[in-house]
Amino acid sequence: MTRDRLPIAVLVSGTGTNLQALLDTVHGREAQVMAVVSSVAGVPALARARARDVPTAVFARADYPDRDARDRALADWLQERGARLVVLAGYMELLGETFLARFPGAVINVHPSLLPAFPGLGAIGQALAYGVKVFGVTIHFVDAGVDTGSVILQRAVELPNARTPEDVLAVLRPLEHELLACTVALFAAGRLRVDPDNPRRTIVDRL
Repeated sequence: MTRDRLPIAVLVSGTGTNLQALLDTVHGREAQVMAVVSSVAGVPALARARARDVPTAVFARADYPDRDARDRALADWLQERGARLVVLAGYMELLGETFLARFPGAVINVHPSLLPAFPGLGAIGQALAYGVKVFGVTIHFVDAGVDTGSVILQRAVELPNARTPEDVLAVLRPLEHELLACTVALFAAGRLRVDPDNPRRTIVDRL
């Protein structure tokens, strides 16, 4: 691994399509995926990582007395592998302040809505129930709230005829892949900083 590649860890809970996008784009270029962690054993995302010889581990919430204990163990494992950025890519667990304090300003998440609209679980279903015509993807820094961290990148798409979450996800998934890889590359280049006048806004510096 060359010195100019940002060491990252990717946290997953399911199929791992966003992980695969990172492995196919920034891995070995702007970044190096040093570790993949799942909250669930046996998911396809773990197989994707192993196929690229990336170390994996499972940190199931039920294996620890509480979330704080899980967070401490998880942070220890990631730091032992040198991770400097943690990417939540379909990770279906909350991370508490204990974990976030170990990676200050270095945890990002991909969310399938135009935040602050429709935070939390089932974002696409929430949007469909509300009857919206414009959907989107947000990449944001993670804080102690639920999808309340500073927005990094967003992309919107009009889907006036969408009826099911599957209809929407089929369109949003390629956007997730593109924006997540772009965000990792921007972070690696040192081009992201929180606006000092508005901590909810991230500035992308020009080269």
